[in-house]
Amino acid sequence: MRVVLISKALVVGAYQRKAEEIARLGVALTVLTPPSWRDRRGSQKAERLHTLGYELRTIPVLFNGAYHFHFYPTLVKALRELKPEVVHVDEEPYNLATFLAVRAARAVGAKPLFFTWQNLHRRYPPPFNWFERLVFRGCSLAIAGNAEARDVLERKGYKGETVVLPQFGVDPSIFRPREGLEEVEGAKQDESLHIGYAGGLLPEKGLDLLLRACAGLDGAWRLTLVGSGEEAEALRRLASECGITDRVTLGVRLPSGEMPDFYRSLDLLVLPSRTRPNWKEQFGRVLIEAMASGVPVLGSSSGEIPNVIGDAGVVFPEGDVEALRSHLQRLMQDRAVRSRLASAGRQRVLAHYTMEEVARQTVAAYRAVAHGR
Repeated sequence: MRVVLISKALVVGAYQRKAEEIARLGVALTVLTPPSWRDRRGSQKAERLHTLGYELRTIPVLFNGAYHFHFYPTLVKALRELKPEVVHVDEEPYNLATFLAVRAARAVGAKPLFFTWQNLHRRYPPPFNWFERLVFRGCSLAIAGNAEARDVLERKGYKGETVVLPQFGVDPSIFRPREGLEEVEGAKQDESLHIGYAGGLLPEKGLDLLLRACAGLDGAWRLTLVGSGEEAEALRRLASECGITDRVTLGVRLPSGEMPDFYRSLDLLVLPSRTRPNWKEQFGRVLIEAMASGVPVLGSSSGEIPNVIGDAGVVFPEGDVEALRSHLQRLMQDRAVRSRLASAGRQRVLAHYTMEEVARQTVAAYRAVAHGR
């Protein structure tokens, strides 16, 4: 089966493991991705970290960074050359790129499918609602990143099949716990509790809440925020106002290949997202990366976070600084609880969120589309 996967997310090298796993299952796969992608966190150049067994191509993108309006001007030419049976458009159905890719796929006789994270029921103005309706008509199957996204599709009238499946899993051989005394000692330079966050430094991620919660902790701790974004300067000012600047490392964006070592340096990872009128947390990939790495996780109650964590971590009411501080204080003082949560998190990832399992279910979706089921 010949498949083309169009995905700006696959500029990130760590995510390319899914493509390797898809190819390993017998799919003749070509991944098309832009040379780079810009968003509110900055610009990410296309990495080439995991490229075994499939072809990874970069193709030109117009309106880079325009989430709704970007598209690939040479896509039709590429599809005519590759002659795929299935085209997987890794984009929301209301985006121009998705509409044009679905149309291009059908023009070359391929069967398209799309991906959606959108877990809020929102009505879009023209032309986005037109794109959405035409994509719905053109695709017999959709992949939804969470159950709420599936429900949104149903409420909007999508009549095709919907598979609930995360966009990416993790490779547990790469994201793994630290092992042995030497590695532990290398990661821990002092006795302070190392609290971490990874992702965009953006208002909706609730990092101001995390800074305020940490500022009231009793005991030795330090906080590292890995990422970039528009909130960086405001967070630096807040750290200064709270008198914790010397304990906070902020604004370092690491290559994806360095993230496993970052997670292994942590004692806790926190994802304190807050729901906004136009957004709520759609998955929280950093949670499963940390859990696979043997790191206990705390997450807010926003969106999909409680479903991802399950009973393998701690969930606190979003926006509640006191509740977050209380959980952090308890975990700081109780190494046994941290150890239990670390083990439970790793086991939950192995059961539900490995890249191998995500790839297996993705290929099953491809086969269903290809054979008209």
